Amino acid sequence: MSASSFLVRGRYVLTMAGLAPPHERDRTPGVHLDGVVADGAVLVRDGAVVEVAAYDVLRAEHPDLPVHGDGTGVVLPGLVSTHTHLSEALATGMGSELSLFEWGEGIVGPLGAVLTREDAAEGTALRAVEMLLSGVTTVNDMFCHGHLGSLATLGVVDGLERSGMRGVVSFGPEDVELAEPGTARQGEVVETVMAEHHALAARTATAGLVDFRMGVGTLLGQSDALLAAGVAAAQEHGWAVHTHLAEVREELTTAQHRWGRRTVPHAEAIGLLDVPLVAGHAVWVTESDVAVLARRGVAVAHNPVANMILASGVCPVPRLRAAGVVVGIGTDGAASNDSQDMLGAVKAAALLQKVHHLDAQVVDALDVLTMATIDGARALGLDHLVGSLEPGKRADVVLLQDTVDVAVLHDPVSQVVYGASPRSVRSVWVDGRLVVDDHRCLTVDEAAQVARCRPLVERIAVGSGLRAAGHSVAGGSR
Repeated sequence: MSASSFLVRGRYVLTMAGLAPPHERDRTPGVHLDGVVADGAVLVRDGAVVEVAAYDVLRAEHPDLPVHGDGTGVVLPGLVSTHTHLSEALATGMGSELSLFEWGEGIVGPLGAVLTREDAAEGTALRAVEMLLSGVTTVNDMFCHGHLGSLATLGVVDGLERSGMRGVVSFGPEDVELAEPGTARQGEVVETVMAEHHALAARTATAGLVDFRMGVGTLLGQSDALLAAGVAAAQEHGWAVHTHLAEVREELTTAQHRWGRRTVPHAEAIGLLDVPLVAGHAVWVTESDVAVLARRGVAVAHNPVANMILASGVCPVPRLRAAGVVVGIGTDGAASNDSQDMLGAVKAAALLQKVHHLDAQVVDALDVLTMATIDGARALGLDHLVGSLEPGKRADVVLLQDTVDVAVLHDPVSQVVYGASPRSVRSVWVDGRLVVDDHRCLTVDEAAQVARCRPLVERIAVGSGLRAAGHSVAGGSR
Protein backbone atom coordinates (compact mmCIF):
# COMPACT_ATOMS: atom_id res chain seq x y z
CA MET A 1 0.00 0.00 0.00
CA SER A 2 1.20 3.53 -0.80
CA ALA A 3 1.31 6.42 1.65
CA SER A 4 -1.90 7.72 0.08
CA SER A 5 -3.89 4.76 1.46
CA PHE A 6 -5.96 5.18 4.62
CA LEU A 7 -9.23 4.33 6.33
CA VAL A 8 -12.00 6.76 7.33
CA ARG A 9 -13.97 5.28 10.21
CA GLY A 10 -17.41 6.15 11.54
CA ARG A 11 -20.16 4.84 13.76
CA TYR A 12 -22.14 5.02 10.55
CA VAL A 13 -21.08 5.35 6.92
CA LEU A 14 -23.79 6.86 4.71
CA THR A 15 -22.83 5.59 1.28
CA MET A 16 -25.74 7.21 -0.65
CA ALA A 17 -25.40 4.28 -3.05
CA GLY A 18 -27.99 1.83 -4.32
CA LEU A 19 -30.97 3.93 -3.21
CA ALA A 20 -34.40 3.28 -4.68
CA PRO A 21 -35.87 5.98 -6.94
CA PRO A 22 -38.07 8.49 -5.08
CA HIS A 23 -41.36 7.02 -6.31
CA GLU A 24 -40.32 3.48 -5.25
CA ARG A 25 -39.17 4.34 -1.73
CA ASP A 26 -40.91 2.98 1.35
CA ARG A 27 -42.34 6.08 3.05
CA THR A 28 -43.13 4.39 6.34
CA PRO A 29 -41.94 6.74 9.10
CA GLY A 30 -38.95 5.37 10.99
CA VAL A 31 -35.21 5.01 10.98
CA HIS A 32 -33.53 5.56 7.60
CA LEU A 33 -31.14 2.68 6.98
CA ASP A 34 -30.87 2.67 3.17
CA GLY A 35 -27.20 2.76 2.15
CA VAL A 36 -25.98 2.87 5.76
CA VAL A 37 -23.06 0.78 7.05
CA ALA A 38 -22.93 0.59 10.85
CA ASP A 39 -19.49 0.56 12.50
CA GLY A 40 -18.09 1.03 9.03
CA ALA A 41 -15.13 2.47 7.22
CA VAL A 42 -14.05 3.63 3.78
CA LEU A 43 -10.80 2.39 2.30
CA VAL A 44 -9.13 5.07 0.16
CA ARG A 45 -6.17 4.48 -2.10
CA ASP A 46 -4.55 6.98 -4.49
CA GLY A 47 -7.53 9.33 -4.37
CA ALA A 48 -10.19 6.70 -5.03
CA VAL A 49 -12.67 4.75 -2.94
CA VAL A 50 -11.56 1.12 -2.94
CA GLU A 51 -14.03 -0.48 -0.53
CA VAL A 52 -16.75 0.34 1.99
CA ALA A 53 -17.28 -2.29 4.69
CA ALA A 54 -17.34 -2.99 8.40
CA TYR A 55 -14.38 -1.36 10.13
CA ASP A 56 -13.29 -4.59 11.81
CA VAL A 57 -13.08 -6.33 8.45
CA LEU A 58 -11.09 -3.58 6.75
CA ARG A 59 -8.81 -3.14 9.75
CA ALA A 60 -8.01 -6.84 9.84
CA GLU A 61 -7.14 -6.75 6.13
CA HIS A 62 -5.09 -3.53 6.43
CA PRO A 63 -3.66 -3.40 9.95
CA ASP A 64 -0.92 -0.90 9.15
CA LEU A 65 -2.98 1.81 7.47
CA PRO A 66 -3.61 5.14 9.21
CA VAL A 67 -7.18 5.56 10.48
CA HIS A 68 -9.10 8.81 10.51
CA GLY A 69 -12.03 8.91 12.92
CA ASP A 70 -12.56 7.30 16.29
CA GLY A 71 -15.68 5.36 15.38
CA THR A 72 -18.18 7.74 16.97
CA GLY A 73 -18.98 9.99 14.01
CA VAL A 74 -20.69 9.88 10.63
CA VAL A 75 -18.92 9.42 7.29
CA LEU A 76 -20.66 10.58 4.11
CA PRO A 77 -19.87 11.67 0.56
CA GLY A 78 -18.82 15.25 0.02
CA LEU A 79 -21.81 17.53 -0.46
CA VAL A 80 -22.50 18.98 -3.92
CA SER A 81 -23.71 22.59 -4.07
CA THR A 82 -25.43 22.85 -7.43
CA HIS A 83 -25.88 26.62 -7.60
CA THR A 84 -24.04 29.63 -6.25
CA HIS A 85 -22.54 32.94 -7.32
CA LEU A 86 -18.99 33.48 -6.11
CA SER A 87 -19.26 36.92 -7.70
CA GLU A 88 -21.08 37.77 -4.45
CA ALA A 89 -18.35 36.38 -2.21
CA LEU A 90 -17.40 39.83 -0.90
CA ALA A 91 -20.95 41.21 -0.78
CA THR A 92 -22.75 39.44 2.05
CA GLY A 93 -25.38 41.22 4.11
CA MET A 94 -26.68 43.64 1.49
CA GLY A 95 -30.23 43.97 0.19
CA SER A 96 -31.78 41.16 2.19
CA GLU A 97 -35.10 43.01 2.40
CA LEU A 98 -35.38 43.51 -1.36
CA SER A 99 -37.31 41.44 -3.88
CA LEU A 100 -35.28 39.65 -6.53
CA PHE A 101 -35.72 42.25 -9.27
CA GLU A 102 -34.90 45.10 -6.86
CA TRP A 103 -31.92 43.18 -5.49
CA GLY A 104 -30.59 42.39 -8.96
CA GLU A 105 -30.80 45.98 -10.10
CA GLY A 106 -29.66 47.60 -6.87
CA ILE A 107 -26.96 45.17 -5.68
CA VAL A 108 -25.80 42.68 -8.30
CA GLY A 109 -25.55 45.14 -11.19
CA PRO A 110 -23.38 47.77 -9.44
CA LEU A 111 -21.27 45.06 -7.81
CA GLY A 112 -20.61 43.23 -11.06
CA ALA A 113 -19.47 46.41 -12.80
CA VAL A 114 -16.31 46.68 -10.66
CA LEU A 115 -15.27 43.07 -9.99
CA THR A 116 -11.79 42.00 -11.08
CA ARG A 117 -10.02 38.68 -11.45
CA GLU A 118 -8.25 39.35 -8.13
CA ASP A 119 -11.61 39.93 -6.41
CA ALA A 120 -12.87 36.67 -7.87
CA ALA A 121 -9.83 34.68 -6.78
CA GLU A 122 -9.66 36.06 -3.26
CA GLY A 123 -13.42 35.96 -2.72
CA THR A 124 -13.59 32.39 -3.98
CA ALA A 125 -10.80 31.32 -1.63
CA LEU A 126 -12.62 33.02 1.25
CA ARG A 127 -15.92 31.30 0.55
CA ALA A 128 -14.17 28.00 -0.16
CA VAL A 129 -13.23 27.89 3.52
CA GLU A 130 -16.90 28.30 4.42
CA MET A 131 -18.00 25.67 1.92
CA LEU A 132 -15.41 23.11 2.95
CA LEU A 133 -16.25 23.62 6.61
CA SER A 134 -19.89 22.82 5.82
CA GLY A 135 -18.97 19.62 3.97
CA VAL A 136 -19.06 20.87 0.37
CA THR A 137 -16.49 19.25 -1.90
CA THR A 138 -18.04 20.19 -5.28
CA VAL A 139 -19.55 23.57 -6.19
CA ASN A 140 -21.34 24.71 -9.36
CA ASP A 141 -20.68 28.43 -9.70
CA MET A 142 -22.06 31.10 -11.98
CA PHE A 143 -19.92 34.23 -11.77
CA CYS A 144 -22.06 37.22 -12.80
CA HIS A 145 -20.34 40.46 -13.71
CA GLY A 146 -20.61 43.31 -16.18
CA HIS A 147 -16.94 44.33 -16.10
CA LEU A 148 -16.50 43.31 -19.71
CA GLY A 149 -12.97 42.57 -20.82
CA SER A 150 -11.75 41.94 -17.27
CA LEU A 151 -11.96 38.14 -17.59
CA ALA A 152 -12.91 38.20 -13.92
CA THR A 153 -14.44 34.73 -14.05
CA LEU A 154 -11.02 33.15 -14.48
CA GLY A 155 -10.28 34.18 -10.91
CA VAL A 156 -12.85 31.66 -9.66
CA VAL A 157 -10.74 28.85 -11.10
CA ASP A 158 -7.67 30.38 -9.45
CA GLY A 159 -9.43 30.43 -6.09
CA LEU A 160 -10.84 26.92 -6.36
CA GLU A 161 -7.41 25.55 -7.24
CA ARG A 162 -5.95 27.19 -4.12
CA SER A 163 -8.63 25.61 -1.96
CA GLY A 164 -8.41 22.14 -3.48
CA MET A 165 -12.15 22.04 -4.14
CA ARG A 166 -13.85 20.35 -7.06
CA GLY A 167 -15.93 22.75 -9.12
CA VAL A 168 -17.82 23.70 -12.24
CA VAL A 169 -17.52 27.35 -13.27
CA SER A 170 -19.56 29.46 -15.67
CA PHE A 171 -19.77 33.12 -16.66
CA GLY A 172 -23.32 34.48 -16.30
CA PRO A 173 -23.44 37.58 -18.47
CA GLU A 174 -26.36 39.91 -19.18
CA ASP A 175 -26.25 42.56 -21.88
CA VAL A 176 -29.71 44.09 -22.34
CA GLU A 177 -28.71 47.20 -20.39
CA LEU A 178 -25.35 47.57 -22.12
CA ALA A 179 -26.24 48.27 -25.75
CA GLU A 180 -29.14 48.99 -28.09
CA PRO A 181 -30.23 46.04 -30.24
CA GLY A 182 -28.79 46.00 -33.73
CA THR A 183 -26.04 48.55 -33.02
CA ALA A 184 -22.32 48.14 -33.53
CA ARG A 185 -21.93 48.43 -29.77
CA GLN A 186 -24.18 45.41 -29.24
CA GLY A 187 -22.02 43.41 -31.61
CA GLU A 188 -18.93 44.38 -29.64
CA VAL A 189 -20.58 43.37 -26.37
CA VAL A 190 -21.66 39.98 -27.72
CA GLU A 191 -18.16 39.36 -29.08
CA THR A 192 -16.56 40.29 -25.73
CA VAL A 193 -18.92 38.06 -23.78
CA MET A 194 -18.33 35.09 -26.04
CA ALA A 195 -14.56 35.65 -25.78
CA GLU A 196 -14.81 35.32 -21.99
CA HIS A 197 -16.74 32.05 -22.32
CA HIS A 198 -13.95 30.68 -24.50
CA ALA A 199 -11.24 32.00 -22.17
CA LEU A 200 -12.91 30.37 -19.19
CA ALA A 201 -13.27 27.08 -21.06
CA ALA A 202 -9.56 27.19 -21.88
CA ARG A 203 -8.62 28.03 -18.28
CA THR A 204 -10.63 25.14 -16.83
CA ALA A 205 -9.02 22.77 -19.33
CA THR A 206 -5.77 23.17 -17.38
CA ALA A 207 -7.41 22.75 -13.95
CA GLY A 208 -7.67 19.12 -12.95
CA LEU A 209 -10.70 19.37 -10.64
CA VAL A 210 -12.55 22.27 -12.25
CA ASP A 211 -14.90 21.92 -15.23
CA PHE A 212 -16.63 24.47 -17.48
CA ARG A 213 -20.24 25.24 -18.27
CA MET A 214 -21.52 28.07 -20.41
CA GLY A 215 -23.56 30.47 -18.32
CA VAL A 216 -26.72 32.36 -19.20
CA GLY A 217 -27.33 34.84 -16.40
CA THR A 218 -31.04 34.99 -17.15
CA LEU A 219 -32.84 34.66 -20.44
CA LEU A 220 -34.51 38.03 -19.94
CA GLY A 221 -31.20 39.69 -19.12
CA GLN A 222 -29.70 38.69 -22.46
CA SER A 223 -30.42 40.17 -25.84
CA ASP A 224 -31.74 37.83 -28.51
CA ALA A 225 -28.39 38.25 -30.28
CA LEU A 226 -26.41 37.07 -27.24
CA LEU A 227 -28.83 34.21 -26.58
CA ALA A 228 -28.46 33.05 -30.19
CA ALA A 229 -24.67 33.28 -30.06
CA GLY A 230 -24.54 31.36 -26.78
CA VAL A 231 -26.84 28.58 -27.95
CA ALA A 232 -24.89 28.21 -31.19
CA ALA A 233 -21.59 27.97 -29.31
CA ALA A 234 -22.96 25.48 -26.79
CA GLN A 235 -24.24 23.26 -29.56
CA GLU A 236 -21.05 23.57 -31.60
CA HIS A 237 -18.67 22.83 -28.73
CA GLY A 238 -20.89 20.46 -26.74
CA TRP A 239 -20.91 22.85 -23.78
CA ALA A 240 -23.27 22.11 -20.93
CA VAL A 241 -25.17 25.17 -19.64
CA HIS A 242 -25.98 26.73 -16.27
CA THR A 243 -28.80 29.29 -16.05
CA HIS A 244 -31.67 30.64 -13.97
CA LEU A 245 -35.14 29.58 -15.00
CA ALA A 246 -38.64 30.40 -13.72
CA GLU A 247 -37.25 31.96 -10.57
CA VAL A 248 -39.89 34.63 -9.91
CA ARG A 249 -43.43 35.31 -11.10
CA GLU A 250 -42.46 38.61 -12.77
CA GLU A 251 -40.14 36.65 -15.04
CA LEU A 252 -43.06 34.79 -16.59
CA THR A 253 -45.08 37.95 -17.28
CA THR A 254 -42.13 39.82 -18.74
CA ALA A 255 -41.20 36.87 -20.96
CA GLN A 256 -44.77 36.58 -22.17
CA HIS A 257 -44.70 40.23 -23.24
CA ARG A 258 -41.28 39.93 -24.90
CA TRP A 259 -41.58 36.57 -26.68
CA GLY A 260 -45.20 35.54 -26.37
CA ARG A 261 -44.26 32.58 -24.16
CA ARG A 262 -42.79 31.85 -20.73
CA THR A 263 -39.09 31.26 -20.23
CA VAL A 264 -39.19 27.43 -20.13
CA PRO A 265 -40.90 27.03 -23.52
CA HIS A 266 -38.73 29.83 -24.91
CA ALA A 267 -35.56 28.07 -23.74
CA GLU A 268 -36.74 24.96 -25.57
CA ALA A 269 -37.71 26.88 -28.70
CA ILE A 270 -34.28 28.52 -29.10
CA GLY A 271 -32.40 25.24 -28.59
CA LEU A 272 -31.08 25.91 -25.09
CA LEU A 273 -32.41 22.55 -23.90
CA ASP A 274 -30.59 20.65 -26.63
CA VAL A 275 -27.49 20.50 -24.39
CA PRO A 276 -27.21 19.36 -20.74
CA LEU A 277 -28.66 22.14 -18.61
CA VAL A 278 -28.83 22.96 -14.90
CA ALA A 279 -31.67 25.37 -14.15
CA GLY A 280 -31.40 27.39 -10.99
CA HIS A 281 -34.60 27.73 -8.92
CA ALA A 282 -37.51 26.55 -11.15
CA VAL A 283 -39.96 27.98 -8.63
CA TRP A 284 -42.68 29.18 -11.01
CA VAL A 285 -43.05 26.16 -13.29
CA THR A 286 -46.38 25.00 -14.69
CA GLU A 287 -47.36 21.38 -15.28
CA SER A 288 -46.38 21.72 -18.92
CA ASP A 289 -43.04 23.21 -17.86
CA VAL A 290 -42.39 20.24 -15.59
CA ALA A 291 -43.14 17.89 -18.46
CA VAL A 292 -40.67 19.75 -20.68
CA LEU A 293 -37.92 19.69 -18.03
CA ALA A 294 -38.42 15.97 -17.48
CA ARG A 295 -38.56 15.11 -21.16
CA ARG A 296 -35.47 17.16 -22.00
CA GLY A 297 -33.40 15.92 -19.04
CA VAL A 298 -33.02 19.36 -17.45
CA ALA A 299 -31.74 19.26 -13.86
CA VAL A 300 -32.95 21.74 -11.25
CA ALA A 301 -30.84 23.41 -8.55
CA HIS A 302 -33.09 24.16 -5.57
CA ASN A 303 -32.01 27.11 -3.40
CA PRO A 304 -34.37 27.21 -0.42
CA VAL A 305 -32.60 29.83 1.71
CA ALA A 306 -32.25 32.38 -1.10
CA ASN A 307 -35.82 31.76 -2.26
CA MET A 308 -37.02 32.58 1.25
CA ILE A 309 -34.80 35.64 1.74
CA LEU A 310 -35.82 37.17 -1.59
CA ALA A 311 -39.45 36.05 -1.18
CA SER A 312 -39.33 34.34 -4.56
CA GLY A 313 -41.63 31.42 -3.70
CA VAL A 314 -41.36 27.70 -3.07
CA CYS A 315 -39.88 25.30 -5.63
CA PRO A 316 -42.24 22.33 -6.24
CA VAL A 317 -39.55 19.81 -5.34
CA PRO A 318 -41.84 16.79 -4.77
CA ARG A 319 -43.62 17.38 -8.08
CA LEU A 320 -40.36 17.73 -10.00
CA ARG A 321 -38.83 14.60 -8.47
CA ALA A 322 -42.00 12.59 -9.03
CA ALA A 323 -41.83 13.56 -12.72
CA GLY A 324 -38.26 12.28 -12.92
CA VAL A 325 -36.47 15.62 -12.84
CA VAL A 326 -33.14 15.43 -11.01
CA VAL A 327 -33.09 18.04 -8.24
CA GLY A 328 -29.96 19.16 -6.41
CA ILE A 329 -29.52 21.70 -3.64
CA GLY A 330 -27.56 24.94 -3.77
CA THR A 331 -26.76 27.69 -1.35
CA ASP A 332 -27.13 30.38 -4.01
CA GLY A 333 -24.83 33.37 -3.81
CA ALA A 334 -23.25 34.80 -0.70
CA ALA A 335 -25.34 37.97 -1.09
CA SER A 336 -28.63 36.15 -1.53
CA ASN A 337 -28.31 33.60 1.28
CA ASP A 338 -26.15 35.27 3.02
CA SER A 339 -23.68 32.44 3.51
CA GLN A 340 -22.34 29.34 1.83
CA ASP A 341 -23.37 26.99 4.64
CA MET A 342 -24.58 23.94 2.72
CA LEU A 343 -25.74 22.09 5.82
CA GLY A 344 -28.07 25.00 6.54
CA ALA A 345 -29.42 24.84 2.99
CA VAL A 346 -30.01 21.09 3.29
CA LYS A 347 -32.02 21.50 6.47
CA ALA A 348 -33.98 24.40 4.97
CA ALA A 349 -34.79 22.31 1.89
CA ALA A 350 -36.64 19.83 4.07
CA LEU A 351 -38.32 22.31 6.39
CA LEU A 352 -39.56 24.60 3.62
CA GLN A 353 -41.38 21.77 1.85
CA LYS A 354 -42.90 20.47 5.07
CA VAL A 355 -44.32 23.81 6.17
CA HIS A 356 -45.41 24.78 2.65
CA HIS A 357 -47.33 21.55 2.11
CA LEU A 358 -48.38 21.20 5.77
CA ASP A 359 -47.20 17.61 5.44
CA ALA A 360 -44.35 16.26 7.57
CA GLN A 361 -43.75 13.40 5.13
CA VAL A 362 -43.79 15.30 1.82
CA VAL A 363 -39.99 15.01 1.85
CA ASP A 364 -37.81 13.27 4.40
CA ALA A 365 -34.20 13.37 5.52
CA LEU A 366 -33.07 10.77 3.00
CA ASP A 367 -34.71 12.72 0.18
CA VAL A 368 -32.80 15.91 0.88
CA LEU A 369 -29.50 14.19 1.65
CA THR A 370 -29.86 12.39 -1.68
CA MET A 371 -30.42 15.75 -3.36
CA ALA A 372 -27.32 17.17 -1.66
CA THR A 373 -25.06 14.26 -2.69
CA ILE A 374 -25.71 11.78 -5.50
CA ASP A 375 -28.50 13.76 -7.18
CA GLY A 376 -26.40 16.91 -7.07
CA ALA A 377 -23.64 14.95 -8.79
CA ARG A 378 -26.16 13.66 -11.35
CA ALA A 379 -27.34 17.20 -12.02
CA LEU A 380 -23.78 18.20 -12.92
CA GLY A 381 -23.02 15.04 -14.89
CA LEU A 382 -20.42 14.03 -12.29
CA ASP A 383 -22.14 11.03 -10.71
CA HIS A 384 -19.61 8.68 -12.29
CA LEU A 385 -16.99 10.41 -10.13
CA VAL A 386 -18.60 11.66 -6.93
CA GLY A 387 -21.84 11.87 -4.97
CA SER A 388 -21.68 8.44 -3.31
CA LEU A 389 -19.11 6.26 -1.58
CA GLU A 390 -18.65 3.36 -3.99
CA PRO A 391 -15.58 1.47 -5.22
CA GLY A 392 -14.02 3.24 -8.17
CA LYS A 393 -15.35 6.68 -7.41
CA ARG A 394 -13.11 9.54 -6.37
CA ALA A 395 -12.58 9.94 -2.65
CA ASP A 396 -14.60 13.06 -1.82
CA VAL A 397 -15.36 12.20 1.81
CA VAL A 398 -16.63 14.06 4.88
CA LEU A 399 -16.26 13.00 8.51
CA LEU A 400 -18.63 14.54 11.08
CA GLN A 401 -17.38 14.01 14.61
CA ASP A 402 -16.55 15.52 18.02
CA THR A 403 -19.55 17.81 18.67
CA VAL A 404 -22.93 17.60 20.36
CA ASP A 405 -24.48 18.05 16.91
CA VAL A 406 -23.68 14.43 16.06
CA ALA A 407 -23.33 12.96 19.55
CA VAL A 408 -26.76 11.27 19.52
CA LEU A 409 -27.30 9.00 16.53
CA HIS A 410 -30.65 7.27 16.81
CA ASP A 411 -31.09 7.95 13.09
CA PRO A 412 -27.82 9.08 11.49
CA VAL A 413 -29.45 10.34 8.28
CA SER A 414 -31.94 12.52 10.12
CA GLN A 415 -29.26 13.74 12.51
CA VAL A 416 -27.06 14.90 9.65
CA VAL A 417 -29.93 16.70 7.94
CA TYR A 418 -31.64 18.29 10.93
CA GLY A 419 -28.90 18.46 13.56
CA ALA A 420 -25.46 18.76 12.02
CA SER A 421 -23.75 22.12 11.60
CA PRO A 422 -20.35 23.25 10.30
CA ARG A 423 -19.07 22.73 13.86
CA SER A 424 -19.39 19.00 13.25
CA VAL A 425 -17.17 18.87 10.15
CA ARG A 426 -13.97 17.34 11.46
CA SER A 427 -12.26 16.20 8.25
CA VAL A 428 -12.81 16.58 4.52
CA TRP A 429 -11.02 14.92 1.61
CA VAL A 430 -11.30 16.00 -2.02
CA ASP A 431 -9.97 13.48 -4.53
CA GLY A 432 -8.27 11.78 -1.59
CA ARG A 433 -6.48 14.94 -0.46
CA LEU A 434 -7.05 16.04 3.13
CA VAL A 435 -8.27 19.66 2.93
CA VAL A 436 -9.94 19.96 6.36
CA ASP A 437 -8.55 18.38 9.51
CA ASP A 438 -9.46 18.84 13.15
CA HIS A 439 -12.18 21.31 12.10
CA ARG A 440 -9.71 23.59 10.32
CA CYS A 441 -9.16 24.28 6.62
CA LEU A 442 -5.66 23.20 5.61
CA THR A 443 -5.51 24.65 2.11
CA VAL A 444 -6.52 28.24 2.85
CA ASP A 445 -5.44 29.98 6.05
CA GLU A 446 -8.78 31.37 7.23
CA ALA A 447 -7.44 34.28 9.30
CA ALA A 448 -4.98 35.34 6.62
CA GLN A 449 -7.66 35.14 3.92
CA VAL A 450 -10.06 37.27 5.94
CA ALA A 451 -7.35 39.91 6.34
CA ARG A 452 -6.53 39.76 2.63
CA CYS A 453 -10.16 40.33 1.65
CA ARG A 454 -10.97 43.26 3.95
CA PRO A 455 -9.44 45.97 1.72
CA LEU A 456 -11.10 44.40 -1.33
CA VAL A 457 -14.48 44.63 0.40
CA GLU A 458 -13.91 48.32 1.14
CA ARG A 459 -12.80 49.07 -2.41
CA ILE A 460 -15.81 47.28 -3.88
CA ALA A 461 -18.26 49.05 -1.56
CA VAL A 462 -16.99 52.47 -2.57
CA GLY A 463 -16.25 51.76 -6.24
CA SER A 464 -19.63 50.20 -6.91
CA GLY A 465 -21.55 53.02 -5.25
CA LEU A 466 -23.15 50.56 -2.83
CA ARG A 467 -21.82 52.49 0.16
CA ALA A 468 -23.16 55.76 -1.21
CA ALA A 469 -26.51 54.07 -1.86
CA GLY A 470 -26.73 53.01 1.78
CA HIS A 471 -26.28 49.28 1.21
CA SER A 472 -22.86 49.10 2.89
CA VAL A 473 -20.93 50.78 5.68
CA ALA A 474 -17.60 49.41 4.43
CA GLY A 475 -15.00 51.83 3.18
CA GLY A 476 -15.91 54.63 5.57
CA SER A 477 -13.66 56.53 7.94
CA ARG A 478 -12.64 54.84 11.17
